[in-house]
Amino acid sequence: MSVVRLHPLAQALLNSALLLAVYFVIPTDIGHGTWSLLARTIATLIGLTVAVALILRQVSRQINADQAPLTGLLTALVAGVLFFALADYLVAINAPGQFVDLNTRIDALYFAISTLATVGFGDVHAQGQAARGLLCLQMLFNAVIIATGLSVLSKQISARVRERRGS
Repeated sequence: MSVVRLHPLAQALLNSALLLAVYFVIPTDIGHGTWSLLARTIATLIGLTVAVALILRQVSRQINADQAPLTGLLTALVAGVLFFALADYLVAINAPGQFVDLNTRIDALYFAISTLATVGFGDVHAQGQAARGLLCLQMLFNAVIIATGLSVLSKQISARVRERRGS
């Protein structure tokens, strides 16, 4: 039996598409009781911990093995952005008034990407304290974890391009 290997770029695109599909199908209609809120908070903290661990693991892998596949790091970075998009959406639907004009998952993804890109058009923004607290975590995550991952990814791609040109 032979295993079909995709080109690394095709693999990264496929992984990202699958993560995006999961983002859109994750159920979000959890109850509104105290225990439900506690469970969601714990799940969010676990999700954040997993996202950070996966990205840092992939960064470490790139630093320690020059030829490690880049698809794992790219996939982990996409997962981190989608994690915060989902967290923003959950806050918006479970605590109306926390965000202005964040009503759909597309709105949440748009907001997470504009926050990551530091564009901040102002059409969607945090209004409540819970949303602002989440945004503080999101911006810290973007500035430290995502920026580190993107820096390593960029350096690895540049090094591999130089290596191919030199050979």
